[in-house]
Amino acid sequence: MKNLVRTLALSALLAVPALAQAPPGLTESERRSGAQAHPQILQQFGGAMSGPVADYVRGVGQKIAVQSGGGARATDYTVTLLNSNVNNAFAIPGGYVYITRQLLALMNDEAELAFVMGHEVAHVAARHGQKRQNRAALSNVLAGVAGALTGSDLIGRGAGLVAGLTTLGYSRDQERQADSLGVRYLTTAGYDPNAATDSLAALGAQTALEARLKGQGGAEPSKWLSTHPPSGERVARMRTEAQGIRTSSRTLNRDAFLNAIDGMIYDDDPAEGVVVGNGFRHGGLALTLDAPRGFAISNSSQAVTGSGPGNLRFDLRTADARNADLNSIAGARWQQLGVSAQPMRATRINGVEALEGSIRAGSQAGPVEATLTVYRWSPQMALTLVSIAPQGQLTGVAPVAASVRRLSPQDIASIRSRRVQVVRVGANDTLQSLASRMAYDDDKMARFLTLNQLGANARLKAGDRVKLVTLR
Repeated sequence: MKNLVRTLALSALLAVPALAQAPPGLTESERRSGAQAHPQILQQFGGAMSGPVADYVRGVGQKIAVQSGGGARATDYTVTLLNSNVNNAFAIPGGYVYITRQLLALMNDEAELAFVMGHEVAHVAARHGQKRQNRAALSNVLAGVAGALTGSDLIGRGAGLVAGLTTLGYSRDQERQADSLGVRYLTTAGYDPNAATDSLAALGAQTALEARLKGQGGAEPSKWLSTHPPSGERVARMRTEAQGIRTSSRTLNRDAFLNAIDGMIYDDDPAEGVVVGNGFRHGGLALTLDAPRGFAISNSSQAVTGSGPGNLRFDLRTADARNADLNSIAGARWQQLGVSAQPMRATRINGVEALEGSIRAGSQAGPVEATLTVYRWSPQMALTLVSIAPQGQLTGVAPVAASVRRLSPQDIASIRSRRVQVVRVGANDTLQSLASRMAYDDDKMARFLTLNQLGANARLKAGDRVKLVTLR
């Protein structure tokens, strides 16, 4: 969590069936559109990563880009590794291609990464983005996270989900075409075409795992799969296509890939705070909060959000307080939520100056209640917490506002980050012994198997390399 979500206006990105061959070059209009959107995307997705792993991803992406035909050059494409904890990859006009570190960690070799890059390059090469007819849609997607959070009319006006911009732009036919072109690019670059099915299967398994962990029964699609064809259908179709390709080169480059991601941050970046069990800790802000049992907490560069049983929700974010008092900050937040400013009551919460106000409103699921709490965190910054519940049930989420407090120096020093650790299987290692080293309190085995694309009865050999997620 860093700063306020800002409404962004980017060029729209949807489409109709496109040519299978990349047109020659990128137009000046496309380049200008991408260049204008690029800084805003970096802001919304945690910024660009740098260093060897980012250089490695850029090299693979540009290697794939030159396979797209039409005289494409590596320098036509700007490939960025995003410091984001969501599983996502996307592209925008002008040759801008993105992948998050979380999705990168899910891959198991360079060929799988190359397919993801190829899929996104295909959207650019086939000019899917330029064929969007509804130019307002992307602006809606970028407007905020609150509507997706709550599903309520109160919060949902004008709001969408930032991370959804990657998938809301394309039709399923275009996604199928991007898959097919991605396999073609993969093969001409010398990689194993079967990596396409491996990467799709891995993402499908991770999506199901995350949904189950959140109590959603595997029903929630990942950001990269949400409007793509169903993953099972995609995997079967891509397997058929891969089997029909004749090629003597089937490069995987697994060791190079594992070397590149070893030590990379996984899940939350400590610079933006970390989720620890039912709590959130941010060392830089000296901030902590706790949610009631049963809540799932999510952290992004814009907000900390939580969802609990019975459609309980909360959303915490920062506000610039350098030239504004708490009442004006509260009024602006109510306005962002689509309602007029409400009366606020002065109070103190854990020694912090604060204001509180509530409202009742309608939603698609029925009447809801919402409370806005504004905290004077420092002379330069305030915090705004929106808590929402079905009418009469606000007490179920109220403990979150009461838990917001300052961290002690000792607590700050104890914050640790999860990172990818690549290890060699020892002679006495088993699936159970390796899974026990995963830095989680729940579902260690499922997390380990999914991260490594292993079956429950997989047999590992001494010397094999596998990925763990450990605390450092």
